[in-house]
Amino acid sequence: MSEHVPETDLREFLRTRRARITPEQAGLPPHPGVRRVPGLRREEVAQLAGVSVDYYVRLERGRSTSASISVLEAVARALQLNDTERNHLFALAKPARQRPRAAAAQYVRPGLLRALENIADIPALILGHRLDVLAANHLARALYPDFDALPAGERNMARYMFLNDAARDLYVEWPQTARTIVGMLRLHASHHPHDPELAQLVGDLSVSDQDFRRWWGDHDVFQPKYGSKRYHHPLVGDITLGYEAFTPTGDPEQTLGLYTVEPGSPSENALRILANWTANDAHINPDEAARHER
Repeated sequence: MSEHVPETDLREFLRTRRARITPEQAGLPPHPGVRRVPGLRREEVAQLAGVSVDYYVRLERGRSTSASISVLEAVARALQLNDTERNHLFALAKPARQRPRAAAAQYVRPGLLRALENIADIPALILGHRLDVLAANHLARALYPDFDALPAGERNMARYMFLNDAARDLYVEWPQTARTIVGMLRLHASHHPHDPELAQLVGDLSVSDQDFRRWWGDHDVFQPKYGSKRYHHPLVGDITLGYEAFTPTGDPEQTLGLYTVEPGSPSENALRILANWTANDAHINPDEAARHER
């Protein structure tokens, strides 16, 4: 599959964002007659952003390569974008400033690997910008059934989520969780428009899974921060885990995910049982875990 086309992504992102906002939500007065488009018209977005209709049309079509920060901020406010969507818009609107980079290996530094090994009571993992699992402690590997059986090059959360039947059984709210995975890839794609392996991943998932294909077309973006997820594990049953996402200092394209559990809860007991059953497989192999192509 060819690399992403920034102009197309920008057009579709802006189109889907304005389609979700009604004139009433935007604070515009009622307009007589039948509306032919869902949400806001281009001229209404231009009005709200304080730019000419012609300028906004060129921006949405990806034909403006000199959009200023103030204009992009105004468009973001008009479309009521959240912080993650705003950052996505800025990345899409200024592709000329992003130089293609040669593929390079993503490594988890040794100190971070040792820290991961020392986390024994909760699952913890490190993801790369394509959602490759760069490293995981023993509880994280035990949490995801069949994950260790995958070849090292296929240990990717997006592939696992959409191409492994075990994932659909594991996540109680699979559709919601799967959509966040798509949103994370969308966000990464705007910052890496010339990454052929990311494009290949998206192409493979689009061909193989209709849910991914449909949600990819929605152009939603997601940045993990914190929250909770419910699992139905084949060995220990139902588990509810919180999660916290961090960016390691010095490694901005990696995400450290830590799962949390309520003290004294059935989930804590289930996690303890899972840890005991997998105690003999608690070591992280740095050579296998840390080498992934960017």
